[in-house]
Parts: sequence; C-alpha cells; structure tokens
Amino acid sequence: MKLSQYLLATLKEAPNDAETASHKLMIRAGMIRKVAAGIYNFLPIGLKVLRKVENIIREEMNSAGAIEVMMPYVTPADLWEKSGRWNIYGKELLRFKDRADRDFCLGPTHEEVVTDLVDKEIKSYKNLPITIYQIQPKFRDEIRPRFGVMRAREFIMKDAYSFDIDENSADLSYKKMFEAYNRIFERCGLEFRAVEADSGNIGGSFSHEFMVLAETGEDLIMVCDECDYASNIETTPVVFTQDDLNQKKHEKNSGAGREMPENKIEKISTPSCITVEEVSDFLKIKINKIVKTMILSTNQGIEAVLIRGDHELSLTKYKKNRDLEFADLATNEEISKINTAKGFSGPVNLDINIFADNELRNMTSYVTGSNEKDFHLLNVNHEKDFKIKSFLDCRQSVDGDVCPGYPDFTLRSTRGIEVGHVFKLGTKYSDSMKAGFTDKNGKDINFYMGCYGIGVGRVVAAAIEQNNDELGIRLPSNLAPFEVIVIPTDTKNEKVMNVAIKIYDNFLKNGYDVALDDRPDSAGIKFKDSELLGIPIQITIGPKSLEKDTVEFKERYSMKKNEFKMDDIEGLLNLANEKIR
Repeated sequence: MKLSQYLLATLKEAPNDAETASHKLMIRAGMIRKVAAGIYNFLPIGLKVLRKVENIIREEMNSAGAIEVMMPYVTPADLWEKSGRWNIYGKELLRFKDRADRDFCLGPTHEEVVTDLVDKEIKSYKNLPITIYQIQPKFRDEIRPRFGVMRAREFIMKDAYSFDIDENSADLSYKKMFEAYNRIFERCGLEFRAVEADSGNIGGSFSHEFMVLAETGEDLIMVCDECDYASNIETTPVVFTQDDLNQKKHEKNSGAGREMPENKIEKISTPSCITVEEVSDFLKIKINKIVKTMILSTNQGIEAVLIRGDHELSLTKYKKNRDLEFADLATNEEISKINTAKGFSGPVNLDINIFADNELRNMTSYVTGSNEKDFHLLNVNHEKDFKIKSFLDCRQSVDGDVCPGYPDFTLRSTRGIEVGHVFKLGTKYSDSMKAGFTDKNGKDINFYMGCYGIGVGRVVAAAIEQNNDELGIRLPSNLAPFEVIVIPTDTKNEKVMNVAIKIYDNFLKNGYDVALDDRPDSAGIKFKDSELLGIPIQITIGPKSLEKDTVEFKERYSMKKNEFKMDDIEGLLNLANEKIR
C-alpha cells in the first residue's frame, strides 16, 4: 500500500475526553473517530487491525468445528418475549417500532435468534452436536459509554452457540470452545487469565471470563501466583477452615472498645456519621470492629445482610448462595417501611430476616447502626441482642484470602479487561422457547446449549493497553496494521525512490503486508507516524544511505538498528522473516 493513496489520519494530540492509553492511541493513530457517544467509525488503519483479529478468531472457530452464519442485527420482540427477556433485559436493550407498529430491538446478543434458527433447522439427534458462530455488530445502550471501543454502545462481537443432546455432550462442546479461546488470545499475544465468573443477564449455570491483565481494566479479579486459579472478585469464594468457623480464634475481630462490664449495649450519638469511615473517625474505633447492615430488596422480600465494616458485599454471591432470583439494594421508600433510618440501619430490633457474612461468626461486641438517625450502638452481640437466620459467604474477596484451589496459597487482586466470555447455558433458552429435537427413542428433548462471546474491538484495545510506549503502539506483528514500512526520506530524489520502490515490491511479492510511505512529508513526520502506528519493521532509504550504498533496518519493539547493502534484498527479507514471522 502506498500511503500517498491511503487515508492515514494521524494526530499529534488525543482529545481531552480520551482517558485510557488505547483510547488515546487509537484516535491519534487514525484507527477510530467518534460519531456519537459510544459509536465510532473505524478508519482504514483501525479496520485492518480489527480484521486481523477477526481472521485469527475465524481460523480457530473453524478449526474447532464451528460453522459460520450471519444472523440479523435487528430482531423481533416476539422472540424475546418467548424467552421472557423482553421486559427484564433492561434499558441496554434499544427497542423501537417499524411502520406496522411491530416491536423490534437492535441485537445486544443473539440467544433468542439462534435458538429459533436451530429449532427450525435441526430436528434429529443425528444432526447434533452442532456449533454455529457469527462475527457481527451488536448494540447495547450503555448508560456510560467510555474508554473508546472498550465500552462502546455499538461494537463488533463474535458470538458462538453450541447445541447438544445432553449435559455430557454440552460439557465437551464447552471444553472445545474454552480451548479455542485460549489459542485465540495466545495468538493475539495477550497476557490473560481465564477466570470463574457470574453468568449475568445471559444466564446459565457456569461461565468463565477471559481477562486481559491491565491496570486500566474495569474488572477486579483475584489470582493465585502459585497456581492457575483466577476468578472475578464478585464470585471468588472466601475459604474458611472448620476451625475458623467453629472457634473464636480471630481475636482481632473481637471488641469494639468502650465495653461495659456486662457487655451491655450502649447507644451513642454519631451526628451525620453515615459511612463506616465517618463512624470510625468519630468513635476512634477501627473499621473492622464496625458491622454494616445492608438492606436488600429480593424476590423473597426485604431482608438485611451484615458485613464487616472493612469488607464489601458481593450481591452476586449473595444471590447465588441464597438461591435468589434477584437481589439489589433497597430503595429509600422500601427502607422507610421497615422502621429504620438510611445510613443508620442496624440489626437490633429490626423486624426482618437477617443474614450475615461468615466473617461475623466469631465477632463480639461490635458497633452497628441503631435504626435511629445520628445514633449508633456499641457492644452489640448476635444471639444475645438479635438473631441471625444464617451465615453465608457473601463478601468480596480481598488480598491475602486463602486460595480456593490450594489452602497453603493466598490470593491477590489485579485488574483485567474482559475480552471473552463462555457460558454453560443448559436448557434455559430451549425450555422457554420450546426448542428441541427427537432423540433415538423418538422422544422430544430440548437442546443443551452453550454460548461463547468475544468482543473483537475490545481485543484490539486490550492489546494496545498491553503493548505501547511513549512513542505509540507496539502491537505484535500479526495484529499490526502493516508488518513492514519502507520510508524514502526524500521523495523528490529519483534514486532514493527507485531503491525504495524496489525494496517495497520485493516485500510485496514475498507476501508481506507492507506499506511505502511515499508522502511528500518530512522524514521526521514519517518516522513519528511509523512509531505511532507500531509497524514492527521500518526500512529507511535517504540521500546519505545512497552515499554509503546502505539501507537502515529498524525494529519497532526494541528500536534496534541494522544496516544492509542496498542490493541485499535477500538479507532484508530473511531478517524480517526472523523477526516477525
């Protein structure tokens, strides 16, 4: 590609609203341009990188036996009504009507459409298992799109769906896709971890997220450096030994100070102290001696859960371990109905079911809210002062927690960017949509399904987050917009251009993705653009090179330079092959 005939739209500076490295660099490199909040044009450079990721995905999907299809971007409401998700998916689902007043939406995901498709086309167990996939735009009306294509409203996604005769067969399909995902992200040169995760709106019984490790990641994950264990912080189990559960061995958790002789509750004024930090500062008591009372609205009614002050509630684990359909923080209106005060709720005299995190089993004489504005209670003790219906694991994991895989190891937190998610769906959609096949005994059976998604644009952004420096992007050669760039520093010099074109043509003939920067710009601009784009190999020819009968070969990643004789095309090709192929 001759850059004089190309749309290369690099910028010296990124816009002020660009926060992450990938967002800044994708705009500066002329990869994307904003159209509206969370909606972007992909310019030629960005599209090239996107397509390279798509090709890797497509190769691995095909290798795993998946079959490519293309489903509609616009989907009818009646399919979503069959699955029961039309009214519960949320505001991310962009709904609209056609001219006949029929309800439609822009597809944020395709479980309904694909279940309907396979139900109509697959009738017998003889045609199973089958996995189909597509690479297609999606739309989710994110409340806060940000970080460029990392959290966009419109995005490119690969989604795949497996259909099996039973759970054992579905597990094999899940394993196949899991392994394919590992190969995809390895080929993209990413440092990543597969972590246990919650299935969220998609549903299903089991799932893994593929997280690219990056400080700018929105997700917090817990990892063990001694083994392969990793999971989302919202789902990481907190491990307690039987001794932890049965014995009062955590003396650090006992006593909140100012204990009275008979451990009698003391009511104390705490004006305007709503947060645990404010209560801690006012009472001069450590945060881990304070117990937070969280009021929740669930499908089983209003209930409370107690959490140690220095910990955070995991609603995901709470819902799972309580076997709830939904659970969320109660509204002000709901709180007002249970005779408590927001910010000052406590378990004493609270007439609702009270649950508690396992950490509270061994706590004594702690601080809680009083259910009265501007007051807290000292020396509160469960069993004596109130009853806990049950203890459960419902807090977020923290650094130093025991690894669930190996009790001798501990966990640490790190940030990650979710680039892929695999779900074991079971019969969630096939049951609701009555989609199935006839088994070998002539019996009607519903499909066992799996769902497997990759955010293609996110992979590009995540790769840039992990591969950049002060000069710009440093993508692996199989993702870079070009593998090689040939830069003549003086395009008006005929001899310089003849050598440059000769080298360019030879790389082109040998199958390289090569660019010739024949723009009439200064050498400095060309070098800066080459470094910003992260082109792995830069070959430079100029008047001074002609005098020495040499060309310069520079590697973008190491910035190492080599000189070759002008006619040593074979040497240039061999070194390029060694470095990037």
